[in-house]
Amino acid sequence: MDTLILSRIQFGANISFHILFPTITIALGWVLLFFKLRFNWTGDMKWMEAYRFWVKVFALSFAMGVVSGITMSFQFGTNWPGFMETVGNIAGPLLAYEVLTAFFLEAVFLGIMLFGFSRVPGWLHTTATFLVAFGTTMSAFWIIVLNSWMHTPAGYEIRDGVAFATDWFAIIFNPSMPYRFTHMLLASGLTVAFLIAGLSAFRWLIGDRSNGVRAALKTGVYLAALLIPVQILMGDLHGLNTLEHQPQKVAAMEGNWETGPNVPLLLFAIPDEQARENRMEIGIPNMASIILKHKADGVVPGLNDFVTADGDVLHPPVAPVFWSFRIMVGTGFAMLFLSWAASLLMLRKGRGPEGLPKVLLVAMVPMAFSGWVATLAGWYTTEIGRQPWLVQGVLTTKQAVADVPAPLVWTTLAAYLAIYALLLVAYIYVLFYLARKGVDGELPKPRTPLAGQALNRSVPAE
Repeated sequence: MDTLILSRIQFGANISFHILFPTITIALGWVLLFFKLRFNWTGDMKWMEAYRFWVKVFALSFAMGVVSGITMSFQFGTNWPGFMETVGNIAGPLLAYEVLTAFFLEAVFLGIMLFGFSRVPGWLHTTATFLVAFGTTMSAFWIIVLNSWMHTPAGYEIRDGVAFATDWFAIIFNPSMPYRFTHMLLASGLTVAFLIAGLSAFRWLIGDRSNGVRAALKTGVYLAALLIPVQILMGDLHGLNTLEHQPQKVAAMEGNWETGPNVPLLLFAIPDEQARENRMEIGIPNMASIILKHKADGVVPGLNDFVTADGDVLHPPVAPVFWSFRIMVGTGFAMLFLSWAASLLMLRKGRGPEGLPKVLLVAMVPMAFSGWVATLAGWYTTEIGRQPWLVQGVLTTKQAVADVPAPLVWTTLAAYLAIYALLLVAYIYVLFYLARKGVDGELPKPRTPLAGQALNRSVPAE
């Protein structure tokens, strides 16, 4: 493999590892705020038990995200100097906004959130939790702005081969940004919902029937059940936006080679790029046209439209995009089935987790990481689907890659993969260690609750 493909794999490995942790912290901050507000309002210690446990997961995930993010950012210079040389006037400020408006905000108030519950007034601790949650969302906003601009660049002009900003509003609110940002926030919400439900189900199965576990499990299941249909709708809208601006990506997602009407929705196929056809197709007639054009005879773009007369291919590699998209969609429907089944059983029997059959609780444990699977599959669909462009229509990956020896890239790639595999195993081990340990010790008493005499209220166990 040459330097280009090795550098792409190396950056892909870095972003794949890094994205796992912001995907958790973005939504988990808001869930922690929910737990804290519920505790402030009711005085019921089950919400503080849930807060105390999940704030540890937040801290662990935040630390992993910071470390992997710093490593990833170095690669802009070591592996992809052409990126900053060409579009640094736009990418640089957006990354700076992310640091100034988000990362610093999280870092300043994280200590109060983690350690200040019994040391600062209740209102200040709640405010710190809110600001950390807000900071993680703002961090996601600026990163998604840059990533979206790379897919649908706007508000710029090229002078002597370098991009200059002409309209920052157009850059920030580029055509795909609202869809990508919303889609990412919902993905984070689902990741956290299933992580909470899965780890809480594990704690329940090993005998921890505390009110805090019960509250967390119900929160995770109900949150997942609410978010998944919204995510499916947003995914459809995002797909239509992608069809408008990156039709070659949609063609790869559908495995469609020839532009035309009555295109089937392929459930299974083996794309063959050499023969430029699919093998072993299994599909639903007309369904791709119906989904993308809302009519059976709707014309769907084909991959063969993106090959030049000289034989240059201007569409992404088909198989990775085709299968990543199906893994994402399949995981999404598994999320829908599990969350709705669990929610309906808990609501119908009115018994909370006691109303769930053991097989459903057991299924929740591996589904704790289903959000990671769906997020990575969606990320691969998006990023591989942009190839051969690094910035759509402006800069190719080949133009941006550093001229370094391939063996050097391979050596650092192997080191990254080994370290990341070790860290990922350690992270998952610590999650289940915390789950087995639970919330140990006496819960600290707050200095002042937010809601008056909330702690003096008589509240039921449920």
